[in-house]
Amino acid sequence: MMQIREKFEKTFHTIPTHVFSAPGRTELSGNHTDHQHGLVLAAAVELDTRAAVARNGTSMIRVLSEGYPLCEVDLRDLSIRADEKNTTAALIRGVAAGFAQRGCTLSGFDAYVTSTVLPGSGLSSSAAFEVMLGTAINHLFSGCANAVEIAKIAQYAENVYFGKPCGLMDQMASSVGGCVAIDFADPTVPVVTPVEFDFSACGHTLCIIDSGASHADLTDEYAAIPAELRTVCALFGRTVLRDVPETDFYAAIPRVRAAAGDRAVLRAIHIYDENRRVAAQVAALQRGDFHDFLRYVNLSGFSSQNLLQNVIPTGATAHQEVAMALALARHLLGGRGACRVHGGGFAGTIQAFVPDDMLPAFRTGIDAVLGEGSCHILSIRPVGGTIVTG
Repeated sequence: MMQIREKFEKTFHTIPTHVFSAPGRTELSGNHTDHQHGLVLAAAVELDTRAAVARNGTSMIRVLSEGYPLCEVDLRDLSIRADEKNTTAALIRGVAAGFAQRGCTLSGFDAYVTSTVLPGSGLSSSAAFEVMLGTAINHLFSGCANAVEIAKIAQYAENVYFGKPCGLMDQMASSVGGCVAIDFADPTVPVVTPVEFDFSACGHTLCIIDSGASHADLTDEYAAIPAELRTVCALFGRTVLRDVPETDFYAAIPRVRAAAGDRAVLRAIHIYDENRRVAAQVAALQRGDFHDFLRYVNLSGFSSQNLLQNVIPTGATAHQEVAMALALARHLLGGRGACRVHGGGFAGTIQAFVPDDMLPAFRTGIDAVLGEGSCHILSIRPVGGTIVTG
């Protein structure tokens, strides 16, 4: 099997000067809290997007992602292009524009990209790509952006150029690396706190389980969560739940139910509770209490399923894949370990912490029902976006 440098040489007929890497990420806690300016606990994982790179002496950025056509972006035009929405070109142009707006002088380069971040897995392959690209541009042309700034540039590219209104959690976890607590009280200046904990010595294995459900046609489900919460917040003259005192919310529940509906109320309760859970989990890890951390993982899972309600798409009966995956995982764990909804929900993946002695039987049980290879073993990666070799 050819290595990435060899693939670059075969594609671009020159020798790459660097290889860059950015990891996927896993959300450990804080389900749908970031867009409400709340708290998140996330970690980089040992699956990454890599690029062999060399300057090409032109104004063109040329990116060949393995299995996809060559993508070319001309640095002489970094304007937003409507015809590029939802494309790789939009991400490339957006990241380049983010650096240009910061006074960075860019020139063309070639990149051959490979990735082990599973598409549609909730591990954020898009953020890994954006951060990898930002890390490469920063190293080749700037050197002035830190990990947090690279994450913001990556989010800017996805929001403004690609057209997806994502939060900052994915890019931040990928760029910073390790396990991090992020406070989005001011999303323009998020507070990022590294959380030191040796997950490799906790006696449990982190698994991501593919439910088999597709994210296609779920745009309305995802959009409904922030939309309903905006309706709740508007009753208090606010736009995000972080700015609505919890005591005021509970005192006004009859009025909130009448204006926003019961599901919106339940979703708001989840956000308030989930922010407390994140803080409690960070504290548990900091004092080395993994058992307490797991207790909150399970509580997060139940809250997402019962209050946030991002497990079963509205009206779905025959297909409830995420709920099925959670029920199966809980059965196989038999009261040990923990599991929860992972990421946006409704489809994609769930997360489980499996006791090491149960892992073989757990994987066999998952694969027997959900299909071979549905259970993916992960480990926490200590570094974010980085240069692999000089």
